[in-house]
Amino acid sequence: MIFTVKIKLVHGIYASDDWQCNIEIPSDFKLEDFHLVLQDLLAFDDDHMYKFYIANTERGQEIARFECDDELIEETSISEFLLKSKGKKAFYFFDYGDSWLFQISNSRKKPFQPVADVEYPRVISEVGVNPEQYPDWED
Repeated sequence: MIFTVKIKLVHGIYASDDWQCNIEIPSDFKLEDFHLVLQDLLAFDDDHMYKFYIANTERGQEIARFECDDELIEETSISEFLLKSKGKKAFYFFDYGDSWLFQISNSRKKPFQPVADVEYPRVISEVGVNPEQYPDWED
């Protein structure tokens, strides 16, 4: 099945504008692979630690956490992660110094069978300015 997932920038040290996108992704896609998709989508360098977590608020106590060096991140699918977050909020946190935080949520679109000749995951919409991990301050 294919899920439609919304990714929204909450904050980051160099965030200068709002940004969000919707992607279609296989429901069995693992969190570790989802991290790599996000890094590619954001054009980040994948040079820092990261985690996925579930909480009531962005700064609330973490109810569930999936760290980058934890086997759970290799075993847990995006659909399992979002199911665990039902009634709570799901987040992707990248770079403990620059504190890039993104909220991850299921869209209201129902899961569907993959369409032939379509490569997943894929971006279906994007709004705002893509955040820049390391802006060039000399411009």
